[in-house]
Amino acid sequence: MPSVSAVNPDAVLLVQLSDSHLFADADATLLGMNTRESLQRVVELVRAQQPAIDLILATGDLSQDGTLASYQQFRDLTASLGAPARWIPGNHDEPQVMAQAAMHSDLLEPVVDIGNWRITLLDSAVPGSVPGYLQDAQLQLLAQALSEAPGRHHLVCFHHHPVPIGCAWMEPIGLRNPEALFAVLERFPQTRALLWGHVHQEIDSERDGVRLLASPSTCIQFAPGSEDFQVSEQAPGYRWLRLHGDGRLETGVERVKGFAFTVDYGSNGY
Repeated sequence: MPSVSAVNPDAVLLVQLSDSHLFADADATLLGMNTRESLQRVVELVRAQQPAIDLILATGDLSQDGTLASYQQFRDLTASLGAPARWIPGNHDEPQVMAQAAMHSDLLEPVVDIGNWRITLLDSAVPGSVPGYLQDAQLQLLAQALSEAPGRHHLVCFHHHPVPIGCAWMEPIGLRNPEALFAVLERFPQTRALLWGHVHQEIDSERDGVRLLASPSTCIQFAPGSEDFQVSEQAPGYRWLRLHGDGRLETGVERVKGFAFTVDYGSNGY
């Protein structure tokens, strides 16, 4: 089983970067925001705030156009953080191209042991579809990862939201089979938290003792509680997670300061 050596095994530090929506063209914008520039600003913030990262989690939609150049940009921009990383695809990603960009690396390894935790990264993306679905092979991967490490605390990551988040327009484009996910998790009490992207906003709730976490995008943010598609004026950001050896999880969201952005609904859309 792949593992990552932690600086301090009793308090492992993770950083989640999600929904960067990069283009091959470094000057391209999403709803008026240059996504390469916003990711660079977030990476600079992470580097200033988190000097000893044990693992970076990139939870989908790394790319907007699915090009090899966009994934190479993501890899290059995040390399300055000096930490191992894991990637999972989102609905905007092209998994085969992502795999090409990740060649000769551990970026796509789905299970990693770190400190007293096991992190399992699931692929919820469906080719050609915005909503997500966990195929049987992914559910079996999760069950095997959990059953083989009963003594470890578990963090499970994927792209699509498995519970309603209060945005009516996003309800149809979340995970289509969450009941299958929760049926597996209910068999294994060592699951401590679920972590996802896709929703471009901060979520921190709980279900049956399991922490439910979603995080800002490194580019545009979606307005919490919105009925229809709406972009928030909140700045790009990231989530940090500190995983303690006894199963405790501390986490928070940090955002870029002084980031000026005016949404352009008339430009190329999400």
